[in-house]
Amino acid sequence: MRLSNAILRGVSGAYLLQSGLGKKDAPTEVYEHLQGMAATGIPQFKEWDAKTFGQFLWISEAAIGGLLLTPFVSKRLAGIALTAFSAGMLSMYFNNDQMTQEDGIRPTQEGTPLSKDVWLTAIGLALVLQSKD
Repeated sequence: MRLSNAILRGVSGAYLLQSGLGKKDAPTEVYEHLQGMAATGIPQFKEWDAKTFGQFLWISEAAIGGLLLTPFVSKRLAGIALTAFSAGMLSMYFNNDQMTQEDGIRPTQEGTPLSKDVWLTAIGLALVLQSKD
C-alpha cells in the first residue's frame, strides 16, 4: 500500500469509525433527530423506526471506517463504500435549505458540519480512480 493511499484511508477511516462508535449508545431522541435530517436526503428513512435507523447509522459508519482501515480490503471497494455513504450525506446537505446559503452550495452555520462530507466524497473517488498498484 502506498503512503498516499494509507493516509487517505487512515484519516477517513478513523474519522468514520469514531463517528459511528460515538453514536452506538445514543438516546432514542438523538436517533430521531438524525433520522429527521437523513430523511431530507433519503425520504425512505421516514418509514424506519428511530432505534433501527440509529443502529443502521452507527453500524454503517463503523463498518465503512473499518473497511478503510483494513489494509487487505481493496482500495476500490473501500472507496466505493465511502463514496456511497458520503453521497448520501451530501444529499441531506443539498436537499435541506437550512444547510446552504442562497446559492445552494456554500454552507450556512448549520450546514458546516455536513459540508465536510465533500472531502469524504473526494477521498472515496480518489481511492476508486487511483491506478492499480
